[in-house]
Order: sequence, then C-alpha cells, then structure tokens
Amino acid sequence: MVKKLSGKETIVIGLMLFALFLGAGNMIFPPAMGQQAGEHVWAATLGFLITGVGLPFLGILAIALSGSDIQTIGNKVHPKFGLIFPIILYLTIGPFFGIPRTATVAFEIGVTPFLPVGLEAQGLPLFIYTILFFAITFWLALNPSKLVDRIGKMLTPALLIILVILTAKAVLTPMGSLQAPQNDYIEGAFFKGFLEGYLTMDTLSALVFGIVIVSAIKERGIQERVEVMKVCIKAGLIACAGLIFVYVSLSFIGATSVSQIGYLDNGGAILSATASALFGSLGKGILALAITFACLTTSVGLVSACGNYLSKVFPRFSYKQVIFVLSVFSTCIANFGLSQLISVSVPLLVALYPLAIVLIILSFVDYAVGIKSRVYIFSLAATAIFSIIDGLTAAGVNITGLQYLADYVPFFEMGLGWLVPAVVGALVGGIVRK
Repeated sequence: MVKKLSGKETIVIGLMLFALFLGAGNMIFPPAMGQQAGEHVWAATLGFLITGVGLPFLGILAIALSGSDIQTIGNKVHPKFGLIFPIILYLTIGPFFGIPRTATVAFEIGVTPFLPVGLEAQGLPLFIYTILFFAITFWLALNPSKLVDRIGKMLTPALLIILVILTAKAVLTPMGSLQAPQNDYIEGAFFKGFLEGYLTMDTLSALVFGIVIVSAIKERGIQERVEVMKVCIKAGLIACAGLIFVYVSLSFIGATSVSQIGYLDNGGAILSATASALFGSLGKGILALAITFACLTTSVGLVSACGNYLSKVFPRFSYKQVIFVLSVFSTCIANFGLSQLISVSVPLLVALYPLAIVLIILSFVDYAVGIKSRVYIFSLAATAIFSIIDGLTAAGVNITGLQYLADYVPFFEMGLGWLVPAVVGALVGGIVRK
C-alpha cells in the first residue's frame, strides 16, 4: 500500500518551505517597489509575483521530478556541467553571499536602530551578533530530521503573526493614498516588477531548497516519485499562498506610505519608518522580530541544503563538519558588511539567474517530450552569452556594442535579452540532434 502524508504533515512542510523562502530580501524589495510604482502598484506586483513566486515554485517541482537534486538535472547537459554549476550555485547563494547576508540584514535592520548613539555598528556589536546568529543556525541545522518541526512548528507561526499584525494595522489605518508612479514604473510597470522579482533570488534558492523538501518528505516514509511530487505540489502551493500574501501586503504598505514618510532609498528604511509610524516605538520591536525570524529561517535552510550537498560531493567530510565550517566561514564573511557583500556578489547572481531559469524550463520540456543533451547545451550556451553580459553590466564594466545589441536583440533593454537566444538555441540544438 502506497503511504500518503496526512494533511497536517503536508501543511507543516508547506510552512517550512514558505519560511525557507521568506528571507529579509523578500521583505525589503516589495515595499520599495510599492513606493516607486504608486498607482501602478498592482501591475508591478503581478510581474513581481511571476518571478518571485511562480518561478521558485517551478524550481521546487523540477527538483522533485529529478528525484534528486540540481546535479541530476545538470548532468543532462554534461557531467562536468552537472558538477561545476551546482557548486558555483551553492557557494554563491550559500557561504559567499546568501548565508552571510541573512545575518548582516538582520543586524542592520533589527539591531542597529536600537544601538546607542555613537556606538560603531560595523565593529564589536556586529561581531558578537553574527557569532550568536550562526551558533543558533548551526544548532537548528545540526539535525536535518528535526528541521521541519523546528521551523514549521516554531518559527514560521511566529513570523506569520508578526506580519499579519503589521499588515492589518496598515490596512485598517492606511498612511496615505497612492501616489503617481516614478521612473520605470510610469510605463511598463509589469515588466519592471517582473525584473524586480529577480532580486529575491528565490529561483536559485529553489534549486537548493528542493533537496531539503524532498528529503523531508522521504524521511516521513514517502518514497514513490509520484507521491513525492504530489506532496511537493501541495506544499509548494501553501508556500506560494504565504509569499503572495507577504508580497501583496508589503507592496501595499510601501505604496501608501509616501504621504507620511516620503520617498526613501531602500525597503529596509521604508519598513522601519512605516513600523514606527504605525506602532511608534513598539513598531521597531515588531519589525526587528520579523526580520530576525525571516533571516534565521533562511539561514538554517541554506546551511542545511549546502551541508547536504557538499558532504555528498566531498564524502570525506561529514554533514556536521561541513555545516560547522559553513557557519564559521559565514560569520567571518558577514563582518565585512552588507554593502560589500552585495557589490561583490550581485554580478555573479545576475549571470546565474537566467541559466537557472532556462535549466528549469528545459527540465520540464524534457520530462514531457524528451530532449537530448544538445538541446540543453545550445540553449544554455546562448543564454550564458547574454547572462554574462548582464553580469558584467551589473559589475559596472563598460562593454562596447551594447547599443547594437539593444537595437537588434528583442527585450535586451528590459534585461531579458537572453530569452529569444535561449529559445533559438534550443531549436538549433533540436535540429542538430536530428
């Protein structure tokens, strides 16, 4: 008899997935988008939901279809790609950027506002905070079999309660009306929101978190691929519902905040100002708790996923040893500060994102109709050319001939110049195969 998970167990896994996705970046970007979009906030939010919710959901399902992890999908391109791409992916959104960022964002938004005037934030306080933060992360990630219970039953409900309180107050007593859209949101708000969803980097994270979810399901006795897929779909829909609530709510908060707090530089400042405006000094405490829970759950998920993968690639090191090294290394990197981390890592993330999207889409096409490795190779090669250009542009490297590409490559100016080449590459790969 095929074993099935109970509804309660599925909900717990869904809440776990929601908590893993909901990092501080996810809370910062929607209010900033809302302020800029103004009256066009709902069009922008729709675009944001496609890349911030839809693509990560597909990423989880792609891992479930593979029955293993991102390396299994990458092997369909080439064994070397199947080894190198996942390692780059894990290191980039793991210890080199994603994991340290969780601590620095939590500190800068949840702690810095409470520090006494004159106390240097980027010194001893940050050092002490990161040690405590990653000590807790290490403890929570130490036993993967208990990860679902610890996150799904403890941290996620607390985070949801905090977000519901903040949102309810903003809806019941709005700070102001919608303002005129700004900059790129005046025209093409949908596409601008679509690109803003990239900033969550949740599609990359889905390829990492997927194995955590699949492992959690299998540890509960579900081994058949069809049943694993069904649970992933249900849990994914629960996580999507949670993310949609958060993004829509925070976008609304940002869009209605301008009248009272004005236009601010980033989403963190917007959240801090709105929390103070809505709740006074209590608001800062609520925001600090929300950010801390969001960052901690994401940190645990990343450390656990990276630990699982790297201990498999390098079997001489145990899972416990790997996550200990990850925690210590992330503590060191986090003390360089958030701005330095972003400036170094964003170009690489921008270059990786289109490759991850195309790989996910091709895996579904392969599952449906069957395609050969040449289709993967040609499509990803074409994608890589333009994603690397986007990465270099994000790094501030001046590339000659960009205007020529903008004139002849569809969607290039919108940041989607890789889209048509990816499709053409897949078609060429199919022809060469025949």
